[in-house]
Amino acid sequence: MADPQRARKMADRIKEIVARRLERGIKDPRLGFLTITDVKVTGDLQHASIFYTVYGSDEERDDTAAALKSATGMLRSEVGKNITARLTPSLEFIHDALPENAEHISKLLDEARLRDAESQNLAASAQYAGDEDPYVKPRVIGEDAEAQAEEDAGFDEEPPR
Repeated sequence: MADPQRARKMADRIKEIVARRLERGIKDPRLGFLTITDVKVTGDLQHASIFYTVYGSDEERDDTAAALKSATGMLRSEVGKNITARLTPSLEFIHDALPENAEHISKLLDEARLRDAESQNLAASAQYAGDEDPYVKPRVIGEDAEAQAEEDAGFDEEPPR
């Protein structure tokens, strides 16, 4: 098993090599507006998964996937020439659904904001079903009530001797 730091460095290097080669060297008309988003290399440095996104429709995504599949051998040989490893890793291209997921999450957040605003509007115009404060509060004894309590207890009278 290789050092994880070495695997990360190799993944970065592979990303660079493949992106440069796709930008300059492939003349396939099926290749759409493509971005390499990430590369993951296994711990034994034998396999590289290359994640990509394509701007466009589903048909353009399918065409780009077919173009990448047909160019995999050429890209692998290019990677083999430009890395300093004994063995050249096999390449696998995986469509990265990150933009679609981000758009879906954005729509969900917009819907949540709308529902929050609706609930705040309902709360602002809501009225209590019963009393405003249904909890029993302790009685506050005022001066008049204290005088009445003393009278009731018989403190105004002189105690018997």
